[in-house]
Amino acid sequence: MALTTASPPSSSEDTFRHEALLYADRTEFLRGALAFIQGGLAGDEPMLVAVPPDKIDMLRAELGADADRVRFEDMTTVGRNPARIISVWRDFVTEHCMPDRRVRGIGEPIWAERSPAELVECERHEALLNLAFADLPAWSLLCPYDVTALAPEVIDRSCRHHPLVRGDGDHRASDRYAGAPAALAGLEQPLPEPPPAREELAFTGADLSAVRRAVARMAERAGLTGDRSTELVLAVDELATNSVRHGGGGGVLLLWCEGGALVCEVRDRGHIADPLVGRRRPLRDQPDGRGLWLVNELCDLVQLRSSQAGTVVRVRVAAG
Repeated sequence: MALTTASPPSSSEDTFRHEALLYADRTEFLRGALAFIQGGLAGDEPMLVAVPPDKIDMLRAELGADADRVRFEDMTTVGRNPARIISVWRDFVTEHCMPDRRVRGIGEPIWAERSPAELVECERHEALLNLAFADLPAWSLLCPYDVTALAPEVIDRSCRHHPLVRGDGDHRASDRYAGAPAALAGLEQPLPEPPPAREELAFTGADLSAVRRAVARMAERAGLTGDRSTELVLAVDELATNSVRHGGGGGVLLLWCEGGALVCEVRDRGHIADPLVGRRRPLRDQPDGRGLWLVNELCDLVQLRSSQAGTVVRVRVAAG
């Protein structure tokens, strides 16, 4: 981690302010988070705090009656799939942001129990925040990182994704901040190769029913039933339909089980240039982009990669 001493921008600036809070224990978390919350409450700024449940309980206890002035969300639910989180923030900011008032948020999407695949997507999310809110000014987001529980390389990468870093009583600008290039590069970052033991089905527009049946059969074998099976079939059907419409007329479906989850992957020859596709709630009159947004809402994890060579979307749903 490399930090340079710098004065942080004034809170009156009409810009998106994205900060990392590096904390080593409960006391440091509370000190940093409470200072941020109380500063917002003093200015009557709407506040959304999305952190794991234990952190919600700690903050409520410390805030007392002021806790009723803060909206709390369980990040293990709203951020189970990190690709959902930007929609949550954008909805909140759009609803509350006014010309003469800032909005504040605390979001902790990264914790030690995250799987390697989830961690990669959380870090992509943190980088993409800097693109997603370039057009929405006047709000501040603080992202806590547990330096004791998380690997040093995770903390180091946090400094690439946050222009400002707090920790040990300091408030500094990160000289590792990579800006938009880091967010754009993640779209082409390759995924790990699927295991040899997998099912594979090539499809065109005439084969969409076969795609749905294949997913339903695999879901049953994996122990997915009821709504979860139905939702997964719907999500993969959306992906396959996108491949037919935008990916060269068809694609390839891969299915396998891994780490207690059912994994479905759709590959095609299309190219997606927008790294934020599927992460913003579609407008009512928006013709495209609804399918990938729905996939993000339905699945536990979604990983999208695209380059001139084609597009891969890999989704996971916990089995059993």
